Amino acid sequence: MTEEGFVTSALRNPINSAIMDVLRATGLPDAWIVAGCLTQTVWNVRTGRAVDHGINDYDIFYFDPDTSWDAEDTVIKQIASALGGIDAKVEVRNQARVHLWYPAKHGRPYPPLTRSTDGIDRFLTTNTQVGLRPVAGGYEVYAPKGFDDIAQMIVRPNITANFSAANYAAKASRWKALWPEITVIAAEE
Repeated sequence: MTEEGFVTSALRNPINSAIMDVLRATGLPDAWIVAGCLTQTVWNVRTGRAVDHGINDYDIFYFDPDTSWDAEDTVIKQIASALGGIDAKVEVRNQARVHLWYPAKHGRPYPPLTRSTDGIDRFLTTNTQVGLRPVAGGYEVYAPKGFDDIAQMIVRPNITANFSAANYAAKASRWKALWPEITVIAAEE
């Protein structure tokens, strides 16, 4: 799979396209649509399913040095308003403040990040380590592990400091039920 093929498939989902339009219009700093909503749209295109089949939510990452909850909440509301007609769960997270809440929520340390792509690097699976954002004249893709696992429908663990074998197993099990074609690589913590 080429980068162009990935972008073309991911944007066949009208929700992904609408989010990209909103990101382009708002100029949110270092903003990306990330993870499963991209990968799973590609899987759905490849398997002939509805483009939104099995997608729980659509994740937007951005990076703003203002780590206050009020600042993030303002952005969440701004994006929700701009996407008012969208019938989907959209989660917006400032990657500059993840380290403030992650340990309490997940019981694991999380280092301060310096940009949105640092958060993408820490995703639980390599096939979801992907982001797409609008740039002048088109799109920029961030895919540090490339597109092979996405194209081949392989779910592989991304062993990082915040990796959880239990969370990986739960995610992989859910995905296998929705996309029986995937190959899940076992993980050990």
